[in-house]
Amino acid sequence: MSEPGADGAALARGWLERSPFVAHLGIVVEELRDGYSRLSLPFAPSLPTLGDVVHGGAISSLADTAAAAAAWSGAEVPERPAASTIGITIDFLAPARATDLTAEARVIRRTSRGICFVEVSVSGGDRRVAAALVTYQL
Repeated sequence: MSEPGADGAALARGWLERSPFVAHLGIVVEELRDGYSRLSLPFAPSLPTLGDVVHGGAISSLADTAAAAAAWSGAEVPERPAASTIGITIDFLAPARATDLTAEARVIRRTSRGICFVEVSVSGGDRRVAAALVTYQL
């Protein structure tokens, strides 16, 4: 349980630091602030699907994780937090070839019922490789 009224960024940071899946992928928190997150995914030999192209599932996981972190950042934490992605749309714009990736997520709308709409941009170097819209329920 968490303390009612606690800062959602602290909850998000703690979750990201303890998540086995986040650790498995190697996702790193770069910045968390009200309604915003920037996470990175360093390139690793386990990420490509073929050759040196990073698997779309890894890119999608980075986008989804960044969206969840942005949704929690700035949110008030209920006594018993329970949350989930309820929708995700991702467009792959260019291949991510043997490159570190960065996801920037911004909440574009929060409803009074805890639903957050989050835009995510994923870049590799100076190239945008994916754009996502994530609907997240706090």
